[in-house]
Amino acid sequence: SRYYREVLPGEIVKISRHDVQTLDVVRRSEGDPSAFCIFEYVYFARPDSIFEGQMVYSVRRRCGQQLAIEAPVEADLVSTVPESATPAALGYAQKCGLPYVEVLCKNRYVGRTFIQPNMRLRQLGVAKKFGVLSDNFKGKRVVIIDDSIVRGNTISPIIKLLRESGAKEVHIRVASPPIRFPCYMGINIPTKEELIANRPEFHDLANYIGADSVVYLSVEGLVSSVQESIKARQDNNPKTHKSFTGKLGHCTACLTGDYPVELEW
Repeated sequence: SRYYREVLPGEIVKISRHDVQTLDVVRRSEGDPSAFCIFEYVYFARPDSIFEGQMVYSVRRRCGQQLAIEAPVEADLVSTVPESATPAALGYAQKCGLPYVEVLCKNRYVGRTFIQPNMRLRQLGVAKKFGVLSDNFKGKRVVIIDDSIVRGNTISPIIKLLRESGAKEVHIRVASPPIRFPCYMGINIPTKEELIANRPEFHDLANYIGADSVVYLSVEGLVSSVQESIKARQDNNPKTHKSFTGKLGHCTACLTGDYPVELEW
């Protein structure tokens, strides 16, 4: 198989052995901009996916670079919790001029922690899920790049693990903004009360999760990282992706509360 092209937003496609036909394209009402889920780029999609003419891996690396501009820190090395935030960590390290070093390795025989039924089991799962590469960071100041912090339960035992294994400092940098709002577009985001960004602990999050510092990417930084190469392509060739966007738009509702459609209660 080979990559052919994306299905456009609202497009109905007929695929036969002979060709690919567009049967119809349902436009958004009143010329509203498209509202592609920005969290696909942050977390949901595979890194080799292509959306809006760009590879998700490249967007995540740009988010890491932007995070380095917004939130640099005095440190010795950059790492990540394997492995969804690796592209962002590589971008952050490259922009800061720090080495990217692995501090954890994944135990491939343990299941997914986020589906464990309660917090205690999730935290126990984390301890079993990772091995510590202590020779790589003992006595050093470590920056851990994460793609998102939802409840705050998973990162906390990881920081504890790194400190107990000899890390001098542990700084957390998050390659997306805080998730604050529920998604009504079919994504199962926890309730508002469960989201760490809405809890009192968020005001002193570093202390709560045991880190030396925590900084998130700004909403503007995320949007610019996602749209940078789309805009560049449109500027270079106005015909390219005109059918994609008209006006360029992404849904940031879970971050900003600005929903792309009117909600009926």
